[in-house]
Amino acid sequence: MDAFNTVLRFLLNQKATIGYSFMAILTIGGERIFSVVSFECPCNRTQNFSYGITFLLGPALVLLVLGFFFSARMWRLFTGCCLNPRKLCPRGNCLRCTGILLKVTWGACIAPVMWLCVALLNGTFYECAISGLDDNLVVDHFCQNKTLRCRAELARVPCQRSKLPEDESKELLLMFRAQSQVLGWCIITAAAVAGLLAACCKNCRSRVSYLQLNFWKRYMEKERENFEVFASDYADKLAKRNLKSFFENSNPDIFPFPNHKSWEAISSLYTFSQGEQYYSTLQRYVERSDRDYSPEKRPVLVFEDGMEMA
Repeated sequence: MDAFNTVLRFLLNQKATIGYSFMAILTIGGERIFSVVSFECPCNRTQNFSYGITFLLGPALVLLVLGFFFSARMWRLFTGCCLNPRKLCPRGNCLRCTGILLKVTWGACIAPVMWLCVALLNGTFYECAISGLDDNLVVDHFCQNKTLRCRAELARVPCQRSKLPEDESKELLLMFRAQSQVLGWCIITAAAVAGLLAACCKNCRSRVSYLQLNFWKRYMEKERENFEVFASDYADKLAKRNLKSFFENSNPDIFPFPNHKSWEAISSLYTFSQGEQYYSTLQRYVERSDRDYSPEKRPVLVFEDGMEMA
Protein backbone atom coordinates (compact mmCIF):
# COMPACT_ATOMS: atom_id res chain seq x y z
CA MET A 1 0.00 0.00 0.00
CA ASP A 2 2.86 2.37 0.81
CA ALA A 3 4.44 1.64 -2.56
CA PHE A 4 1.14 2.44 -4.31
CA ASN A 5 0.81 5.73 -2.42
CA THR A 6 4.40 6.61 -3.34
CA VAL A 7 3.74 5.96 -7.04
CA LEU A 8 0.45 7.89 -6.89
CA ARG A 9 2.13 10.84 -5.18
CA PHE A 10 4.88 10.83 -7.80
CA LEU A 11 2.34 10.84 -10.65
CA LEU A 12 0.38 13.68 -9.05
CA ASN A 13 3.57 15.71 -8.63
CA GLN A 14 4.46 15.15 -12.29
CA LYS A 15 1.05 16.01 -13.76
CA ALA A 16 2.44 18.76 -15.98
CA THR A 17 5.24 16.56 -17.33
CA ILE A 18 2.86 13.67 -17.98
CA GLY A 19 0.39 16.03 -19.67
CA TYR A 20 3.04 17.47 -22.01
CA SER A 21 4.34 13.96 -22.78
CA PHE A 22 0.83 12.81 -23.64
CA MET A 23 0.37 15.90 -25.82
CA ALA A 24 3.64 15.11 -27.62
CA ILE A 25 2.54 11.52 -28.27
CA LEU A 26 -0.78 12.72 -29.68
CA THR A 27 1.02 15.27 -31.86
CA ILE A 28 3.40 12.65 -33.27
CA GLY A 29 0.51 10.23 -33.87
CA GLY A 30 -1.59 12.92 -35.54
CA GLU A 31 1.29 13.96 -37.79
CA ARG A 32 1.88 10.37 -38.87
CA ILE A 33 -1.82 9.89 -39.65
CA PHE A 34 -1.87 13.09 -41.75
CA SER A 35 1.32 12.07 -43.58
CA VAL A 36 0.30 8.51 -44.36
CA VAL A 37 -3.48 8.68 -44.75
CA SER A 38 -4.56 12.08 -46.06
CA PHE A 39 -1.46 13.88 -47.39
CA GLU A 40 -0.60 13.44 -51.07
CA CYS A 41 1.52 16.14 -52.66
CA PRO A 42 0.05 17.17 -56.06
CA CYS A 43 3.57 17.58 -57.53
CA ASN A 44 2.45 20.61 -59.46
CA ARG A 45 4.43 23.84 -59.41
CA THR A 46 1.28 25.96 -58.99
CA GLN A 47 -0.20 23.87 -56.16
CA ASN A 48 2.68 22.39 -54.19
CA PHE A 49 3.41 25.39 -52.00
CA SER A 50 -0.19 26.15 -50.99
CA TYR A 51 -0.93 22.45 -50.38
CA GLY A 52 2.20 21.79 -48.35
CA ILE A 53 1.99 24.98 -46.27
CA THR A 54 -1.68 24.27 -45.49
CA PHE A 55 -0.82 20.89 -43.98
CA LEU A 56 2.16 22.41 -42.17
CA LEU A 57 0.47 25.47 -40.66
CA GLY A 58 -3.24 24.55 -40.75
CA PRO A 59 -3.20 22.04 -37.84
CA ALA A 60 -0.89 24.38 -35.90
CA LEU A 61 -3.46 27.18 -36.23
CA VAL A 62 -6.27 24.85 -35.12
CA LEU A 63 -4.23 23.76 -32.08
CA LEU A 64 -3.54 27.41 -31.25
CA VAL A 65 -7.26 28.23 -31.33
CA LEU A 66 -8.03 25.19 -29.15
CA GLY A 67 -5.28 26.26 -26.75
CA PHE A 68 -6.98 29.62 -26.29
CA PHE A 69 -10.43 28.01 -26.12
CA PHE A 70 -9.50 25.62 -23.30
CA SER A 71 -7.59 28.23 -21.27
CA ALA A 72 -9.46 28.76 -17.99
CA ARG A 73 -7.29 31.79 -17.22
CA MET A 74 -8.37 33.50 -20.43
CA TRP A 75 -12.08 32.96 -19.75
CA ARG A 76 -11.70 34.24 -16.20
CA LEU A 77 -10.19 37.39 -17.66
CA PHE A 78 -12.65 37.96 -20.54
CA THR A 79 -15.98 36.71 -19.16
CA GLY A 80 -18.24 39.73 -18.76
CA CYS A 81 -15.67 42.22 -20.07
CA CYS A 82 -18.06 43.52 -22.77
CA LEU A 83 -20.49 44.70 -20.07
CA ASN A 84 -17.72 45.77 -17.71
CA PRO A 85 -14.51 46.65 -19.60
CA ARG A 86 -12.76 47.54 -16.33
CA LYS A 87 -12.48 43.81 -15.59
CA LEU A 88 -9.70 43.58 -18.16
CA CYS A 89 -7.57 46.25 -16.50
CA PRO A 90 -8.77 46.82 -12.93
CA ARG A 91 -7.54 50.11 -11.46
CA GLY A 92 -6.00 50.92 -14.85
CA ASN A 93 -3.34 48.22 -14.46
CA CYS A 94 -2.80 47.50 -18.16
CA LEU A 95 0.59 45.90 -17.46
CA ARG A 96 -1.08 43.14 -15.42
CA CYS A 97 -3.57 42.47 -18.22
CA THR A 98 -0.77 42.31 -20.78
CA GLY A 99 1.18 39.90 -18.58
CA ILE A 100 -1.82 37.59 -18.25
CA LEU A 101 -2.41 37.64 -22.02
CA LEU A 102 1.25 36.75 -22.58
CA LYS A 103 0.94 33.80 -20.18
CA VAL A 104 -2.23 32.62 -21.91
CA THR A 105 -0.56 32.94 -25.32
CA TRP A 106 2.52 31.09 -24.08
CA GLY A 107 0.40 28.19 -22.85
CA ALA A 108 -1.66 28.10 -26.06
CA CYS A 109 1.48 27.99 -28.23
CA ILE A 110 2.83 24.75 -26.72
CA ALA A 111 0.76 22.38 -28.87
CA PRO A 112 1.28 24.32 -32.18
CA VAL A 113 5.04 24.44 -31.61
CA MET A 114 5.05 20.69 -30.95
CA TRP A 115 3.18 20.13 -34.22
CA LEU A 116 5.58 22.31 -36.22
CA CYS A 117 8.62 20.58 -34.73
CA VAL A 118 7.31 17.09 -35.44
CA ALA A 119 6.13 18.01 -38.95
CA LEU A 120 9.43 19.68 -39.85
CA LEU A 121 11.54 16.84 -38.47
CA ASN A 122 9.57 14.42 -40.63
CA GLY A 123 9.94 16.74 -43.62
CA THR A 124 7.04 15.51 -45.77
CA PHE A 125 5.01 18.73 -45.73
CA TYR A 126 8.03 21.00 -46.13
CA GLU A 127 9.33 19.03 -49.12
CA CYS A 128 6.07 19.54 -50.95
CA ALA A 129 5.82 23.23 -50.06
CA ILE A 130 9.40 24.24 -50.89
CA SER A 131 9.42 22.39 -54.20
CA GLY A 132 6.51 24.52 -55.41
CA LEU A 133 8.20 27.87 -54.88
CA ASP A 134 8.87 29.61 -58.17
CA ASP A 135 11.25 32.13 -56.64
CA ASN A 136 14.49 32.41 -58.61
CA LEU A 137 16.63 32.43 -55.47
CA VAL A 138 15.08 29.17 -54.23
CA VAL A 139 15.28 27.46 -57.61
CA ASP A 140 18.85 28.63 -58.20
CA HIS A 141 19.85 27.34 -54.77
CA PHE A 142 18.52 23.84 -55.35
CA CYS A 143 19.39 23.58 -59.04
CA GLN A 144 22.90 24.91 -58.72
CA ASN A 145 25.35 22.69 -60.66
CA LYS A 146 22.42 20.56 -61.82
CA THR A 147 21.09 19.77 -65.29
CA LEU A 148 18.90 22.31 -67.15
CA ARG A 149 15.88 20.08 -66.65
CA CYS A 150 16.08 20.60 -62.86
CA ARG A 151 13.98 23.79 -62.93
CA ALA A 152 11.11 22.15 -64.77
CA GLU A 153 11.18 18.92 -62.74
CA LEU A 154 11.78 20.36 -59.25
CA ALA A 155 8.08 20.17 -58.30
CA ARG A 156 7.94 16.45 -59.15
CA VAL A 157 10.84 15.47 -56.89
CA PRO A 158 8.76 14.90 -53.67
CA CYS A 159 6.62 12.35 -55.54
CA GLN A 160 9.70 10.66 -57.00
CA ARG A 161 8.15 11.01 -60.47
CA SER A 162 10.66 13.45 -61.92
CA LYS A 163 12.53 12.80 -65.16
CA LEU A 164 15.81 13.71 -63.51
CA PRO A 165 18.55 11.13 -63.02
CA GLU A 166 17.98 9.04 -59.92
CA ASP A 167 21.06 10.34 -58.11
CA GLU A 168 20.13 13.96 -58.80
CA SER A 169 16.53 13.43 -57.70
CA LYS A 170 17.65 11.74 -54.49
CA GLU A 171 20.11 14.55 -53.78
CA LEU A 172 17.38 17.17 -54.14
CA LEU A 173 15.07 15.17 -51.86
CA LEU A 174 17.80 14.96 -49.22
CA MET A 175 18.35 18.72 -49.47
CA PHE A 176 14.63 19.35 -48.90
CA ARG A 177 14.57 17.03 -45.89
CA ALA A 178 17.78 18.47 -44.44
CA GLN A 179 16.42 22.02 -44.59
CA SER A 180 13.17 20.92 -42.99
CA GLN A 181 14.94 19.16 -40.13
CA VAL A 182 17.27 22.11 -39.55
CA LEU A 183 14.25 24.41 -39.26
CA GLY A 184 12.63 21.93 -36.88
CA TRP A 185 15.67 21.84 -34.62
CA CYS A 186 15.92 25.65 -34.76
CA ILE A 187 12.34 25.92 -33.46
CA ILE A 188 13.02 23.33 -30.74
CA THR A 189 16.16 25.16 -29.64
CA ALA A 190 14.47 28.56 -29.70
CA ALA A 191 11.50 27.23 -27.70
CA ALA A 192 13.79 25.58 -25.14
CA VAL A 193 15.88 28.74 -24.68
CA ALA A 194 12.76 30.92 -24.48
CA GLY A 195 11.24 28.58 -21.89
CA LEU A 196 14.43 28.61 -19.80
CA LEU A 197 14.70 32.40 -19.94
CA ALA A 198 11.01 32.81 -19.02
CA ALA A 199 11.37 30.41 -16.08
CA CYS A 200 14.53 32.20 -14.89
CA CYS A 201 12.88 35.60 -15.20
CA LYS A 202 9.76 34.43 -13.36
CA ASN A 203 11.74 32.91 -10.49
CA CYS A 204 14.16 35.82 -10.25
CA ARG A 205 11.27 38.28 -9.96
CA SER A 206 9.37 36.09 -7.48
CA ARG A 207 8.35 37.94 -4.33
CA VAL A 208 8.32 34.76 -2.25
CA SER A 209 10.92 32.09 -1.55
CA TYR A 210 11.30 28.87 -3.53
CA LEU A 211 9.60 26.68 -0.89
CA GLN A 212 6.71 29.11 -0.40
CA LEU A 213 6.28 29.31 -4.18
CA ASN A 214 6.01 25.49 -4.31
CA PHE A 215 3.47 25.59 -1.49
CA TRP A 216 1.55 28.28 -3.37
CA LYS A 217 1.36 26.08 -6.48
CA ARG A 218 0.18 23.08 -4.44
CA TYR A 219 -2.43 25.21 -2.69
CA MET A 220 -3.81 26.48 -6.00
CA GLU A 221 -4.07 22.91 -7.32
CA LYS A 222 -5.89 21.74 -4.19
CA GLU A 223 -8.21 24.76 -4.26
CA ARG A 224 -9.18 24.02 -7.87
CA GLU A 225 -9.73 20.34 -7.12
CA ASN A 226 -11.85 21.04 -4.03
CA PHE A 227 -13.79 23.79 -5.78
CA GLU A 228 -14.91 21.24 -8.38
CA VAL A 229 -16.02 18.88 -5.58
CA PHE A 230 -17.89 21.60 -3.67
CA ALA A 231 -19.47 23.02 -6.84
CA SER A 232 -20.66 19.59 -7.92
CA ASP A 233 -22.03 18.85 -4.44
CA TYR A 234 -23.91 22.16 -4.13
CA ALA A 235 -25.24 21.91 -7.69
CA ASP A 236 -26.57 18.45 -6.81
CA LYS A 237 -28.21 19.75 -3.62
CA LEU A 238 -29.76 22.73 -5.41
CA ALA A 239 -31.11 20.53 -8.20
CA LYS A 240 -32.66 18.10 -5.69
CA ARG A 241 -34.17 21.00 -3.70
CA ASN A 242 -35.76 22.51 -6.81
CA LEU A 243 -37.07 19.15 -8.05
CA LYS A 244 -38.48 18.36 -4.62
CA SER A 245 -40.30 21.70 -4.55
CA PHE A 246 -41.66 21.13 -8.05
CA PHE A 247 -42.91 17.56 -7.62
CA GLU A 248 -44.29 18.12 -4.11
CA ASN A 249 -45.87 21.42 -5.17
CA SER A 250 -44.43 23.18 -2.12
CA ASN A 251 -42.33 26.22 -1.34
CA PRO A 252 -38.60 25.58 -1.75
CA ASP A 253 -36.47 25.23 1.36
CA ILE A 254 -34.09 28.02 2.28
CA PHE A 255 -30.83 27.35 0.49
CA PRO A 256 -27.58 29.12 1.49
CA PHE A 257 -26.00 30.41 -1.68
CA PRO A 258 -23.38 33.13 -2.38
CA ASN A 259 -24.70 36.32 -3.92
CA HIS A 260 -23.62 37.65 -7.31
CA LYS A 261 -21.13 40.11 -5.82
CA SER A 262 -19.39 37.24 -4.06
CA TRP A 263 -19.11 35.25 -7.28
CA GLU A 264 -17.75 38.31 -9.04
CA ALA A 265 -15.18 38.89 -6.29
CA ILE A 266 -13.71 35.36 -6.40
CA SER A 267 -13.77 35.14 -10.22
CA SER A 268 -11.10 37.77 -10.82
CA LEU A 269 -7.51 36.70 -11.40
CA TYR A 270 -5.26 36.97 -8.37
CA THR A 271 -2.24 39.26 -8.20
CA PHE A 272 0.21 38.91 -5.34
CA SER A 273 0.68 41.98 -3.12
CA GLN A 274 3.20 42.46 -0.31
CA GLY A 275 0.51 44.26 1.69
CA GLU A 276 -2.00 41.40 1.31
CA GLN A 277 -0.20 38.08 1.38
CA TYR A 278 -2.92 35.67 0.36
CA TYR A 279 -2.62 32.58 -1.81
CA SER A 280 -5.67 33.14 -3.99
CA THR A 281 -8.57 35.46 -4.73
CA LEU A 282 -10.84 33.12 -2.77
CA GLN A 283 -8.69 33.38 0.37
CA ARG A 284 -8.53 37.15 0.00
CA TYR A 285 -12.34 37.27 -0.18
CA VAL A 286 -13.15 34.93 2.75
CA GLU A 287 -10.71 36.75 5.07
CA ARG A 288 -12.07 40.21 4.29
CA SER A 289 -13.47 42.03 7.31
CA ASP A 290 -16.15 43.76 5.21
CA ARG A 291 -17.28 40.56 3.51
CA ASP A 292 -20.94 40.52 2.45
CA TYR A 293 -22.58 37.48 4.07
CA SER A 294 -26.07 38.14 2.73
CA PRO A 295 -27.14 35.07 0.72
CA GLU A 296 -28.92 35.15 -2.61
CA LYS A 297 -32.66 34.91 -2.07
CA ARG A 298 -33.14 33.08 -5.32
CA PRO A 299 -30.09 31.35 -6.83
CA VAL A 300 -30.77 32.31 -10.45
CA LEU A 301 -28.94 34.31 -13.08
CA VAL A 302 -30.60 37.61 -13.94
CA PHE A 303 -29.46 39.61 -16.96
CA GLU A 304 -29.71 43.36 -17.36
CA ASP A 305 -32.90 43.10 -19.40
CA GLY A 306 -34.58 41.24 -16.57
CA MET A 307 -34.54 37.83 -18.22
CA GLU A 308 -33.58 34.83 -16.12
CA MET A 309 -31.29 32.09 -17.31
CA ALA A 310 -32.78 28.63 -16.95
